[in-house]
Amino acid sequence: MKLVVAITGASGSLYAQRLLEILHADPQGPHEVHVALSRHAQEVAQAEIGKLVIPEGFQVHGDHSMQVPYVSGSTKFDAMVIIPCSMGTVGRIAHGYSDSAIIRAADVFLKEKRKLIIVPRETPWNLIQARNIVTVLEAGAQVIPAIPAFYHRPETILDLVDTVVARVLDHLSVKHALTKRWMEPETQD
Repeated sequence: MKLVVAITGASGSLYAQRLLEILHADPQGPHEVHVALSRHAQEVAQAEIGKLVIPEGFQVHGDHSMQVPYVSGSTKFDAMVIIPCSMGTVGRIAHGYSDSAIIRAADVFLKEKRKLIIVPRETPWNLIQARNIVTVLEAGAQVIPAIPAFYHRPETILDLVDTVVARVLDHLSVKHALTKRWMEPETQD
């Protein structure tokens, strides 16, 4: 699979870190992964998790140059995930304000009818933010808010993070066993 994983300066760097780890270890891979970092992504990651670790072989790009393959509709990609996604990023996507490589890429994925998954990490929302979410949904994006599940009785922060990452992987059609699914019987190892 050929993917763009964009990481913005929203809180929730652990979601991005975990997604990168799982994609790198995926036995269905190797995946071609381009990691796009917004201006504040590394700064927020440093405050939250220490250092964002990009797996070996994943290509890393900044957000200021349009000299990246995923900003053109002529280059084929399977999906783009923006995780975590700031509400400012959602707003710029919703209104076609392509002022950076991440926003331009999201615009391209929408116009080319490619899978765009947005994982907003903000609460509460104001009315403008709610309308921007509706706008990106109407434009064809999939929105998976970073809201963890609790029915599997999580014991660690990573257990909670995995419930959100698992949903992203499901929408990417990447098989995983990160979490117990609702009403799924316990398996014996």
